[in-house]
Amino acid sequence: MKGDIDVDFGKVLTAMVTPFDINGNLDLAKTSTLVEYLIDHGTEGLVVAGTTGESPTLTSEEKVALWEHVVKVVNGRIPVIAGSGSNNTQASIELSKKAEQTGVDAIMLVAPYYNKPNQRGLYEHFKAIAKSITKPVMLYNVPGRTAVRMNADTVIKLSEVDNIVSVKEATGDLDAVAEIVEKTDDSFSLYSGDDNLTLPIYAVGGNGIVSVSAHVVGEELGEMLRLFDAGKGKEAAAIHRRILPVLKGMFSAPSPTPIKTALQMKGLDTGGVRLPLVPLTSEERHTIQQLVDTI
Repeated sequence: MKGDIDVDFGKVLTAMVTPFDINGNLDLAKTSTLVEYLIDHGTEGLVVAGTTGESPTLTSEEKVALWEHVVKVVNGRIPVIAGSGSNNTQASIELSKKAEQTGVDAIMLVAPYYNKPNQRGLYEHFKAIAKSITKPVMLYNVPGRTAVRMNADTVIKLSEVDNIVSVKEATGDLDAVAEIVEKTDDSFSLYSGDDNLTLPIYAVGGNGIVSVSAHVVGEELGEMLRLFDAGKGKEAAAIHRRILPVLKGMFSAPSPTPIKTALQMKGLDTGGVRLPLVPLTSEERHTIQQLVDTI
């Protein structure tokens, strides 16, 4: 709890893929099936229309329709977080306001990509969006995709904004993660944005994972964190090592193509990907199949 804002997002959050039909259009029926599957297999929160949801190729209208539908299907069972950030501050404000009206539980804001703002610009960008809405905000720090990195000091300063309650850290920097955990209020949460660092980040004080791989190993991730909480570090580490090839393999080609392929192989069709992403080659599919066979 941060002030009057409830910020318990759970430990295992899935960065949900966006299901498409055979023509590449948004498929809400498949979305309903996927949401139910994820809830039944360890997902404690959903990020909808984020990068894994192919947000760069979704229109604003598609995003709003997707949020409205997922909120309706979830019906309050788990938190729904809308990916409404971009590199255009005013456009992000407008879309975040629309997201708020759909009934989502929180907003995720990715660091602005391509225009490469400095730390002061990052601070003002996130602050302006957060202050335009009332929903809780999760920041998303992913320099590998955005070409800009929020320093720990900037995250810590942003944590003082009333409704900025969390950060998804995909920097791979455990020192920065530890500094953020140490210097923010206990009500501020930090989630790993790198599947393969779920346990290490949890061990230094993180709250969980916003995961791509949770589509197929959500229960395993949850059990790993429960074992760690129970003081069974060796058992938790054993799960980490066992599923690590899957956690890394889901990024062996541009995401979310591998995870959509893995879902299809498990009998859950979420359609293909939109250009500029392309389907996996036969060799890449073989690699994913081998990983799926181990789950």
